Amino acid sequence: MRIRILGSAAGGGLPQWNCRCPNCDAARADNGIVSPRTQSSVAVSADGRMWFLLNVSADVRAQLAAARDLWPPGGARRGTAIAGCVLTDAEIDHTSGLLQLREGCVFGIFSTPVVRRWLHRYLPIGTILAPFADRTWTDLPLDAAFELPLADGSPSGLSLRAFELGCDVPRFVPESAADARGAIVGLVIEDVASAGKLVYAPGVPAIGPPLRAAAEECDCLLVDGTFWSDDEPPRMGITNSTAREMGHVPVAGEDGTLAWLASVPARHRVYVHINNTNPMLNDNSPECREIHDRGVRVGADGDEFEI
Repeated sequence: MRIRILGSAAGGGLPQWNCRCPNCDAARADNGIVSPRTQSSVAVSADGRMWFLLNVSADVRAQLAAARDLWPPGGARRGTAIAGCVLTDAEIDHTSGLLQLREGCVFGIFSTPVVRRWLHRYLPIGTILAPFADRTWTDLPLDAAFELPLADGSPSGLSLRAFELGCDVPRFVPESAADARGAIVGLVIEDVASAGKLVYAPGVPAIGPPLRAAAEECDCLLVDGTFWSDDEPPRMGITNSTAREMGHVPVAGEDGTLAWLASVPARHRVYVHINNTNPMLNDNSPECREIHDRGVRVGADGDEFEI
């Protein structure tokens, strides 16, 4: 299985359009210390020809342009190397790119039932897309693996299992968490031929047993690196809520994700969905050095892995 990080930043990207934090200023200055990043998305393929997008950010056009293997294949005036799109939640930064992929080419969309409902009722991406192409929207079962089909129904060589990570409700959804089973999921994607496993969890409100169990058996783990510390959001003046209150376990601390990741046996342990304020984005920072010293990687746009 080939894995490509299309975008490694959290919502807003880096630099964010309205932000003057040190990282955003450094990214604009193009000083080589803080690299610009697009919003969170990953592409996976069993054969290097047909790819599944894991979340679809508003930056998808630029991300596809930067990935030659995802360019339209030859032989026809129009076409796509995208076999389908799998959504881990209904957040705007993970779903709004679907609107840019509306024209002509057919591919499947996969999400939990609650995410599908929200994306038809409250952020009606599904309703908007319907007149443009006859796409199949498949409900993801929780804790049940199945082989992802290509657009023509043939097997892709990749199996998918979704597992629950939390019931946090997007801000645009006027529903309670009690009705939100499947709101945030992690994905286990396995290459049917090689048995290589990827775990993708860009939003982690808690490091629960399902995530821990999946991580112990994977070869590549792409995990939520939104904030370095719990107090980062209020300390940086972007909100009064802490990282955990926003649904993200911070990187640092005894109960942070880094202490856990350092013990995971996966060959590739990589942070994605990194907020623009996170100091580990600065290549010269002590936070970045600590990440590397623990054998973990700060993910960047264009990073590729093969398992």
